[in-house]
Amino acid sequence: MTATEHQQQTNPLEEGLLLRRTPDPCALVIFGASGDLTHKKLMPALYALMLRRLLPARFAIVGVARTDGDDDAFRSDMKDAVQKHARDVFRKDVWDELAQNMHYVATDFADDGGENKLQDLLTKLDKERDLGENRVYYLAVPPAAFPTIVDELGKRRSASGWTRLIVEKPFGHDLESARELNTMLREHFEENEIFRIDHYLGKETVQNMNALRFANGIFEPIWNRQFIDHVQITVAESIGIEGRSGYYESAGAIRDIFQNHLLQLLALTAMEPPVDFTAESVRNEKVKVLKALHTPGPKSVVRGQYGRGYVEGEEVVAYREEQGVAPDSMTETFVAAKLYVDNWRWADTPFYVRMGKRLARRETTIAIQFKRAPHPPFGEVASEGLRPNVLLVHVQPDEGVSLAIGAKVPGQGMTIRTVHMDFLYGGAFRTSLPEAYERLILDTLLGDGTLFTRADEVEEQWLLVDSIVAAWQRDRPSFPNYAAGTWGPPSAEDLLQRDGRSWRRN
Repeated sequence: MTATEHQQQTNPLEEGLLLRRTPDPCALVIFGASGDLTHKKLMPALYALMLRRLLPARFAIVGVARTDGDDDAFRSDMKDAVQKHARDVFRKDVWDELAQNMHYVATDFADDGGENKLQDLLTKLDKERDLGENRVYYLAVPPAAFPTIVDELGKRRSASGWTRLIVEKPFGHDLESARELNTMLREHFEENEIFRIDHYLGKETVQNMNALRFANGIFEPIWNRQFIDHVQITVAESIGIEGRSGYYESAGAIRDIFQNHLLQLLALTAMEPPVDFTAESVRNEKVKVLKALHTPGPKSVVRGQYGRGYVEGEEVVAYREEQGVAPDSMTETFVAAKLYVDNWRWADTPFYVRMGKRLARRETTIAIQFKRAPHPPFGEVASEGLRPNVLLVHVQPDEGVSLAIGAKVPGQGMTIRTVHMDFLYGGAFRTSLPEAYERLILDTLLGDGTLFTRADEVEEQWLLVDSIVAAWQRDRPSFPNYAAGTWGPPSAEDLLQRDGRSWRRN
């Protein structure tokens, strides 16, 4: 069977699935339209939505940036971006249909009159395409630009259409700045109009955590401290800082990954069943988990910084040798911690988390390790290759779920070994997974905030991070303390070995 024939097969798992409601007519305004995010994520996502007929029939895209240009130049630039970064094969008919809805405004929004140019164009598009004065504003710009843009947008809100605001991370630098940003946004927008993006929440495998737990009667009864020994969450990257020293030097791993992606994964893993899957019900349960997180002591947190080493056979420089990084930088590129959720379901069950740059390989996994069988009757020799049951969720790059179970080795005698029952998205659904931004943009157009973080979620996350960072001010570790291409500093291994456990390697 050829690859083309395989792709054209009807997938029986998709039978009976219905499209959700179509979004209302609207204009999507992207501030920072000349940046990498628009090129690599937003425009490819919009192309994918157009290809699948998920965008409204009456729709407009308006790019706003300081770079000189016009509609034609913007369309040409975005065409190159789609051809280079989209997950789908480029189709001219689809692109032409999308491109005719695209416009560009070259302006510095802080300049007098900049907002007038945008407003005039939007008014014109409303009349020509009957968009109902509905607006989605995407702030793909540095946080320093937020106040000026938000203030102007708030002053020029339409009384007839709806308005939604998408805000990219980083959302603040600490609890105080996050609260200030939330206060500023709420001066002009209601909470249900603010969509704070954490793209991890748009990944299919992250969303599948809820399906695993609440759609399968075999898991929910044992999803608690009585049956689960511990949980491990790993967010590992093999790349370095990729020229982002200006941002990373002030953020570090704890603000770049721990505060948002990792704590969201933990909250989804540990949350109680919501009464329904509306945005508020799901986010209410996540906030309860974040509030129940116990602040770890100094011995329960490890930080590291990578030195020289080899990643995938190629020698790489140390963090302090990266361009733009201070030679004595104390910025962490690795964090590991032992966390506890202080509630009835999870009391005394450790959640081991780690994230870092220049680790051995790229992977994001959630491993739920169950307690050992209380009395295996097979004997030590027969079961020496048997490991505890583990439910492993692969978020990336090989999206799927694996369950480790014990099984008898064929042949005489009773010898038990661990085997894996694997589910891979690509094999089961015979299709490539949608990119996270496709789902998140579509949900914003539909007004569904389930996969976006609420103000109190953000503040609870920063409250924990601030307490950890405050403890770091009292000591100065010796950096670098792990070689690139390894799994972090030795103290990260000690974190689990003290409890008689170890990090998973596969």
